Amino acid sequence: MAKKIKMKIYDDMRQSLADALAYERGQKVDLRVTEIPAPPKVLKPREIRYIRESLHASQTVFAHFLCVSPKAVQSWEQGSRRPQSTALRLLMIAKKNPKALLQG
Repeated sequence: MAKKIKMKIYDDMRQSLADALAYERGQKVDLRVTEIPAPPKVLKPREIRYIRESLHASQTVFAHFLCVSPKAVQSWEQGSRRPQSTALRLLMIAKKNPKALLQG
């Protein structure tokens, strides 16, 4: 039979909240803090077309760079669909540095 481990959940949570409050007040606390970047802004169809054209790529080749279907790129550029999550993040990287998609 497995041995039960006595947990002090209340004490742990109380200490965690006290540490979080101290951090917010600017006091020095030994915490690991992870900054999560804001989600990328939505790109307009003409911006997506500009990124593709800056790479001198067809919709099919551009879709291959992003690991999406050519139909997805076509619908993004027509404005009938919007890129989501990973594709949007890759488009933002490509917007800042189009050649980044070509490296690998």
